[in-house]
Amino acid sequence: MRILIAMMKHETNTFSPIPADLKRFEDWGIHFGDNARAAYEGTAMPMGAYIELAKSINAEIVTPVAAEAMPSGPVTKEAYEVLCNAILDEVRGGVDAAMLDLHGAMVSEVTPDGEGTLLERIREIDPDLPIAVTLDLHCNLTDKMMQNCTTLIGYKTYPHVDMYEVGMQIGQALLDSMEGKIKPVMSWGNVPLLSQTLCQGTDDEPMATLVRLCREAEAEEGIIAATAFGGFALADIKQAGNSVIVVADGDQAKADAVRDRILAAAWERREDFIYKHAPLAEKVAEAKALTEGPVILLDHADNCGSGATQDVMTVIAEIHRQGLEDVAVGAVWDPEAVTQMQKAGVGSTVTINLGGKTDMPSIGEKGEPLEITGTVKVLTNGEWTVHGPMYTGVKVFMGPTAVLDTGKMEIVVVSNHHEPWDQGVFTSVGIQPEFKKYIVLKSRIHYRAGFAKLAKHTLTLDGKGVTTSDNNLLEYQNVRRPIYPLDLINEA
Repeated sequence: MRILIAMMKHETNTFSPIPADLKRFEDWGIHFGDNARAAYEGTAMPMGAYIELAKSINAEIVTPVAAEAMPSGPVTKEAYEVLCNAILDEVRGGVDAAMLDLHGAMVSEVTPDGEGTLLERIREIDPDLPIAVTLDLHCNLTDKMMQNCTTLIGYKTYPHVDMYEVGMQIGQALLDSMEGKIKPVMSWGNVPLLSQTLCQGTDDEPMATLVRLCREAEAEEGIIAATAFGGFALADIKQAGNSVIVVADGDQAKADAVRDRILAAAWERREDFIYKHAPLAEKVAEAKALTEGPVILLDHADNCGSGATQDVMTVIAEIHRQGLEDVAVGAVWDPEAVTQMQKAGVGSTVTINLGGKTDMPSIGEKGEPLEITGTVKVLTNGEWTVHGPMYTGVKVFMGPTAVLDTGKMEIVVVSNHHEPWDQGVFTSVGIQPEFKKYIVLKSRIHYRAGFAKLAKHTLTLDGKGVTTSDNNLLEYQNVRRPIYPLDLINEA
């Protein structure tokens, strides 16, 4: 048996000014052929699980591509076609099954449904090919995705610490179906709810309830997999929003009933999916009054893990203005500042116009650097391996990296965008976050994977950025209407 195993992942923020070109994928890590297998075999990723399953049945494994990029604007035509064609060429060569690690919120210059279009193209080549798909919890599920695969599942955790487990679950289901042990049927639907990522943590309500309902359903006889997707509201496409998919063993009516039960629960809790804002200065003052640390401060509107520029200085400037001390910041994207610090050398005192290099026309904001003085404390190449529970075993490339020590803040400055979901963003440059009073993270929920256990307090700080949770700042053009909360459709 010859099994194709591939990864093609991008979460597209259509409001982001950063293009997802081939370099964007190269910065994170793009691998072809045997190099793709080498990069992900043994990791806690869906692709790692797929490889283990294929090895267990002595299948021939082909890995045409493993590619992921940090979230940003739409994937360019060139990048999309290069990644798709690597997979499609292998399908044309003949395979018996495909196990795909996708995202579910990829928007390309070619298509608003990057995953659905890829799956459709595969099925055009081989209409009967058995296909298993893993998708991110933030997937915007579409008809095209469901109609062009055999089995499909999404993560049940955010932070995504169950990627390996869901890969094993759905990959095994595919193998079972090929042996005739089960007959997968799928049922999916959505509700007119554009929920906000900041309210989708699976340890919190309302997502905790939806995940519980999915797990209870999977414990029922005949249910192979059940997933409640939070969706990704920053992808302005028609079917963005909350959805559910259920895979059953031959029982369509049962799949439909489980789907409807979970969708009803999502709609009932719709108001809980909307974030409530607070003035930035008040929240920083609240943080300053806390006596016990570490205190985690989330600069969530500038989270590159959802497509932000990672160089907005609004929150850091307010923390600096109010004089908070013993602060670690992870991380500011500013390759120019890194170069300036490299030229100055470790131990040098420099004054830098930090951050603010990127305009954000979708929200009417121009980049505003922060002039700040400090000592160049550390210079590195920005490479390290994740040892925490999310992306375990995967190598990170932050690019040339520097630490600017202002005396009150140690600011990690990077050349490649990277969301701080693992302590390696600090430990790789000699900072021990557990001993800091304040830890500023440009993150929303993923930070919990590496930092939640450290926190004595956690505050969300409402700065500026294209991952804002303020719907009033975003001009939607393509999402289906009416949809809550853009339209106050409160009727049950």
